[in-house]
Amino acid sequence: MSAAEHVDHVGSLLRPPALTEAWFAHEQGKLSADKLAAEQDAAIRDAVKLQEEIGLAFVTDGEFRRGGWSRGFLTAVDGFGFKPSKLVFKNDRGVSTAAPAPFATGKLRQKQPIVAGDFAFLKSCAHRRAKVTMPTPSHMHFGHFGECFDRKAYASLDAYFDDMIAIYRAEIADLARRGCTFLQLDEVPLTLLCDETNRGIAKAQGDDPDRLVDLYIDLVNRAIAGRPKTMRVALHLCRGNMQGLWMGDGGYAPIAEKLFNALDVDAYLMEYDSPRAGDFAPLRHLPKGKQAFLGLVSTKNPAVETADALRRKLDEAAKYAPADRLGLCPQCGFASSAMSKFNVLPNPMTPALQRAKLARLVEVAGQAGGGG
Repeated sequence: MSAAEHVDHVGSLLRPPALTEAWFAHEQGKLSADKLAAEQDAAIRDAVKLQEEIGLAFVTDGEFRRGGWSRGFLTAVDGFGFKPSKLVFKNDRGVSTAAPAPFATGKLRQKQPIVAGDFAFLKSCAHRRAKVTMPTPSHMHFGHFGECFDRKAYASLDAYFDDMIAIYRAEIADLARRGCTFLQLDEVPLTLLCDETNRGIAKAQGDDPDRLVDLYIDLVNRAIAGRPKTMRVALHLCRGNMQGLWMGDGGYAPIAEKLFNALDVDAYLMEYDSPRAGDFAPLRHLPKGKQAFLGLVSTKNPAVETADALRRKLDEAAKYAPADRLGLCPQCGFASSAMSKFNVLPNPMTPALQRAKLARLVEVAGQAGGGG
């Protein structure tokens, strides 16, 4: 494995102003869908060029065709609504706001490709390995818990998830037919279940947090069960990121053994940019054949991390897992809630910071080598 393959990024990139303007103009009925798509195409080509110039081995389309990290799934599937949940976004300056989460208002039905069409365009303009991203099934449960679906639509949680898993499998099969070899699933609830406050919220809603961990792992495994062996699947672990706000604290210890050994994925992109993520000790459970990308570069803090600081962190992590199983990534996307109406703060990132932070990852990985 080359040094470049020891670096990844979570997916979303800052929208250029022209794309943002086009998005809102389209939503207001002032711009046609074709003209919006043309603006997206141009922005994606520029984003791919940026990533390849920096030296990234894996490139995304910046998630430029969606309003937020999970909106591609929710837009492509009929039956979902979106409203504030029982969870809370917050920061260390006392800002807090209800966290939005999806809920099913009716039977789920896929009406269009979720990311397969996006992949086709990305593949056509990328010279590096193209990666697409989707939320995990747990996103459509955690937050609203037993109220995540209308009882008129589904008689049971099992029936609700059965329909959802069928949609994932159909989309993954479509991606495989189009030549996709890299899928990332974005997982927030598992990480939030390391937080005692969120575990308390789950208990108050009648759920056992440990049972939810097992359920969410099983859902991911079921969703990807039919993927071809040539398709790499990575799981991004996040404590929430909405313009620098988050939803949870606590290290990975409560879920680490199951996370690394019960999940049938190839790699993990793990938030590790602050003390809230805990220490590296849980990495001792990382088995041979899997890779953990450490999210040591923050998309919430505008300070650009030094190469020395990142190398020290990598050396510390290597006490628990072999260096050839470790990589680097940002802790989250640069614009995961880009167009969300729930945003309450401006994004602390700028294009210059985004480029500098991604370049720093490539720089440090190159200095560290990259065996394996």
